[in-house]
Amino acid sequence: MTLRALLVDDEAALRFTLRAYLEDAGLDVIEAADGLEAIERMQAAGEGEIDIVLSDLRMPRLDGLGLLAKLRDKHGLAAPIFVLMTAHGSERVAVDAMKLGAFDYFKKPFEPDDLSAAIERAKRAATLRKERDEARADLNLAKSLVWASPAMSRLATLVARVAPRDVTVLILGESGTGKERIAEAIVRASARAKRPYVRFNCAALPHELAEAELFGHAKGAFTGAVKTRAGLFREAHGGTLLLDEIAELDLRTQGKLLRAIQEGEIRPVGEDRAIPVDVRLLAATHRDLEALVREGKFREDLYYRLKVVTLRVPPLRERPEDVEALFSHFLERYRERFAVGPLAVPDEIHRRISAYHWPGKLENAVESLVALAVDDTLDPSLLPDAPRVASGREPAADPSSPSSEGRTLRERVDAFERGLLAEALRETNGNRTEAAKKLGIGRATLHEKLHKHGLAGGT
Repeated sequence: MTLRALLVDDEAALRFTLRAYLEDAGLDVIEAADGLEAIERMQAAGEGEIDIVLSDLRMPRLDGLGLLAKLRDKHGLAAPIFVLMTAHGSERVAVDAMKLGAFDYFKKPFEPDDLSAAIERAKRAATLRKERDEARADLNLAKSLVWASPAMSRLATLVARVAPRDVTVLILGESGTGKERIAEAIVRASARAKRPYVRFNCAALPHELAEAELFGHAKGAFTGAVKTRAGLFREAHGGTLLLDEIAELDLRTQGKLLRAIQEGEIRPVGEDRAIPVDVRLLAATHRDLEALVREGKFREDLYYRLKVVTLRVPPLRERPEDVEALFSHFLERYRERFAVGPLAVPDEIHRRISAYHWPGKLENAVESLVALAVDDTLDPSLLPDAPRVASGREPAADPSSPSSEGRTLRERVDAFERGLLAEALRETNGNRTEAAKKLGIGRATLHEKLHKHGLAGGT
């Protein structure tokens, strides 16, 4: 495990000497002449890339205590291990630095043994922190992702590496491959895990409203703006913002997004003042952004800002080893959600899910199987029968399908109605008011039907 140190001192000769000690200790070293340059070097290196900061106390522009305070304000407990160099007789300042969050200090002029000991203590602390972060990432990854294939194992390793590092991540993959699951795994294992996590589908609103939704707007900024809105960036302040279907943003909004990433501030629609925001950005799309850049439909500068780290989620057809593991996972999830007991799984089910060339979500298919189960048994005929490349649609819950043979008319109608209810709840993320509107019925009627079909629990 290689650690990187940032050495900050305004005396070039002293930096030369200290660099030799740090490199002898096995550290990669970056230098800065004062606190402001140190911040610039850290930004250039990338979030989470500096493990140890060794800084002098007295420097022009921004001194050691000022640098420590800025790092703690921005990164909190995830700030690099900070070691302060103080002049002889500055013990009180060193104590203040420890209260601010400094890990250690030593005096100048220094004894070689004292310096070496301080470096080794800092190395041990940084190593333990990295090992802890990786273990936490692995644990949180297991909560968010299910896999058995080498392809997903490689992806999981990358997720575990990038999650604790506060960088922008671009998640690519076909529709239905689980890009939101990857984003969730990143958030769970990040230093922002307990802070706001806000998701926005860029294709969900017209272009003229997407900008106001993201950056907020003043009252009266446009027709219908009857009150001031903070916007999603401010809602996510201190946490993470996922922009799903990022390719659907229009060029004007892309420009404002670029400025928000570069400058760390937003300008709400209808306001002249800029507002600072601290947000980790994740972006996802199923489209080819490089092709869109060539066609002039996506800003090249924004594309490169987004792809600091790029993760590609392979489709299920490229990782057949995951099919059975995911099937079992989703089966248990929807069995609990629909409050049904143990379900019999005919061998034909396993044959079909293994043979099918999955173009979309296996999860949707399993949800339909559980929703339309008869006599606590899954119905194989609801699944595709042969490997094929399909349009991406899951089989419809049709009461006239072969799966309905042997059922009474009432059983067929109930099965169809249950399927429509489950689909409406899924498409509205469990929002019963929206589901009722989608189905064209009142909320009370929806409530009654959910209880009738055993779908009231977990919605």
